[in-house]
Amino acid sequence: MNEATYDRVRLEQWRDGRASGRGFTRRDLMRLAAAVGVGTALGGGALGGGAAAGTARADGPIVKPLPPELFTVFGTNAETRWEALRDTGYLVPVDRFFVRNHTSTPIIDPAAYRLRLFGSGLRAPAEFSLDQLRRLPQETITAAVECAGNARSFFTTQQGQTVSGTAWKLGAIGVGRWQGVRLGTVLRAAGLRRDAVDVQPQGLDANFVSGGVDLGPVRRPLPVGKALDDVLLAWELNGAPLPPDHGAPLRVVVPSWIGISSIKWVGAIEVAAEPLFSPWNTQFYRLFGADHPADGTLIDEQVVKSAFELAWGATLPPARTTLTGRSWSANGPIRHVDVSTDGGTTWRRARATGPNLPNAWQRWRIDWTPAGTGPHTLIARATDVTGATHPATVPHNTLGYLFGAQVRHPVTVA
Repeated sequence: MNEATYDRVRLEQWRDGRASGRGFTRRDLMRLAAAVGVGTALGGGALGGGAAAGTARADGPIVKPLPPELFTVFGTNAETRWEALRDTGYLVPVDRFFVRNHTSTPIIDPAAYRLRLFGSGLRAPAEFSLDQLRRLPQETITAAVECAGNARSFFTTQQGQTVSGTAWKLGAIGVGRWQGVRLGTVLRAAGLRRDAVDVQPQGLDANFVSGGVDLGPVRRPLPVGKALDDVLLAWELNGAPLPPDHGAPLRVVVPSWIGISSIKWVGAIEVAAEPLFSPWNTQFYRLFGADHPADGTLIDEQVVKSAFELAWGATLPPARTTLTGRSWSANGPIRHVDVSTDGGTTWRRARATGPNLPNAWQRWRIDWTPAGTGPHTLIARATDVTGATHPATVPHNTLGYLFGAQVRHPVTVA
């Protein structure tokens, strides 16, 4: 069951008084339930805080250096420049990995760190140090983490539509090799009950304040089926300990799901026998607008995207050039990529290079000899194993999530 379907199940259980969620009000529930057509009854519930011992705040919102040739900075966020990936390998180097923060990066002492699990879905509360987690069976996965708003700016620049949020181009994604322990392994070690339905990790970063309202720590529930499937609690990225900006000492990695599910600096996990709600699956990370229900459509998985490893508005020589890029889809591997160098009039098949892993991406290349100088528009159009591809346009949503249309990349030949 995907999260959108499970959204309805949660609301039906709210109706029966069997759900909880701090920061989710009776008014929120009534509005959300009206959108999906179920009745309501407000249940109780409490939010448990993570162990914050040994936690400090950095001087700025992001700790690592952000040289302008590698990143475009948006306050607490930093977008990877695609031209900075051209000469790298399949994995994004840590120094070029994008950063998405709701507040500021915390500095957490690994020796003092504790992961606390609590809630009605466990036989009893449990707590693990980092060393105790490392003694459990370990696993390594290669997976992308991608912000739900990646490519948001193109709603405005290509479709002329107003959206709110960070004006990412295509650089709010990174593929890494993550090492850690399966969340399912930890849940079972903690005493998971058979009637558990929701699992909600929450971060140790500062509480998020929106519109003057303190919404508490960043958190978002997962159906227990997903939590037991392929979710990782990671302490290592690309063969080295997690850096602070990427969730040290421990973060969640949820393959194929939008980045908000992959909670950084995870300090507590609520496991519940009743559905859980938070502002991050009710107020945010839903599709709102004229093409959607009044209170939005819940999102979990990303859409097909492609990017050229090329500066935006790059100048290229009037000679044979090799264009390179990467394409990805939450549905699985990429089947093929077609490239247009004339704004979509004609298309040619690109040559795939390197691995084509599910939950990651496919690299590709194609040679191009420009017919003349002046402005040109490049477009990459990927098709994944399910047949999904990039449409010419996508329906508008006010928060600018899941832009998967063909991106028109301008270059000048001179």
